[in-house]
Amino acid sequence: MRILVGWAGDSSPNLGVRVLGRGSADLLHAALPGARIEFMDFGARPDALPWGRPRSLVRERFTGRAGMMEWLSQFDLYWDTRSGDSFADIYGIQRHAKMSLVHEFAVQAGAKAVLAPQTIGPFRSTRGRLFAQRNLRRSTLVFARDPASARAAEGLGRPADRLTTDLVFGISQPTPSGDHDVLMNVSGLLWKTSDHVDHGSYRTAVRTIISRLLADGRRVTLLPHVLDSHDADNDVPVSHTLQDEYDGQIGVHVPRDLDDARSVIAGAQLVIGARMHACLNALSTGTPAIAMAYSRKFQPLMAELDWPHVVSLAESADAAADVLRAVDAPALADRARSAMTRGQELLAPVGELVGGVA
Repeated sequence: MRILVGWAGDSSPNLGVRVLGRGSADLLHAALPGARIEFMDFGARPDALPWGRPRSLVRERFTGRAGMMEWLSQFDLYWDTRSGDSFADIYGIQRHAKMSLVHEFAVQAGAKAVLAPQTIGPFRSTRGRLFAQRNLRRSTLVFARDPASARAAEGLGRPADRLTTDLVFGISQPTPSGDHDVLMNVSGLLWKTSDHVDHGSYRTAVRTIISRLLADGRRVTLLPHVLDSHDADNDVPVSHTLQDEYDGQIGVHVPRDLDDARSVIAGAQLVIGARMHACLNALSTGTPAIAMAYSRKFQPLMAELDWPHVVSLAESADAAADVLRAVDAPALADRARSAMTRGQELLAPVGELVGGVA
């Protein structure tokens, strides 16, 4: 069996995308032994898929100049991760359209499509909803990674086959390394002007949290979760800027790769993060994580894990104070280990269902 894994991989500077790639591969190899897996992502575009613009994909469907349909016909299964949270139009209709068209054309080429565990919605436009409805109806299996996503799928007329959780809970446990106290992930995306949160308020909250932790005698190390690249929204520059601002009172650990990040996280006492997979890498290894949430994808997923420590940057009147209260919450370590176990239990049935589509 040949499987195309869409919008994940093992080379993206975004470690969240690597989580989806690793989690997908581990799950699919266990469910479908002997399967051959190929990854596809924005950073690893096959020549046969001219997705510069949605219209380029449509044109290729009719002309066949790049061989898109022939290439897609090699695959028996299209495992569509949508980068975890891009089955939505909040990142722009162009991104949603490109991903939706690849899904549609994979099905037309003969592959069975599975919407891997992911966030579904929100959809703010009629066009966005139409793309979503089409993809949902054309999918052999649909997995929602949180209850809000399950409700969104049902509202679009195609209920999810299973409420599950994030693929990170299927990755094998790392060997803890280092002796870090607090690892803090500062998002380069949120540090700059964006449509997600007020960047000035986010900057103030980050500095307040760091200063208070240092005053309380905690050791703070910044942990980029989107590594340095041509993408200006990566987390590395802001981490070094803050280290300079605090005259070296805080450290910076730039992970070599996903394995290094998970090992360091597993060896830490606490993670505070704005990138969701920084927090999920923590909870999946039993390390407590305080999430600084910039979208609705955080809270319902973590609530299903019985993990309450999610601070909404859009809704909180004082995000820094709310984060610091969570830092002092009792039994954080015990509750994090329970969340890890809950995540593993929620993900376990996915492999059995996927094995049944072969």
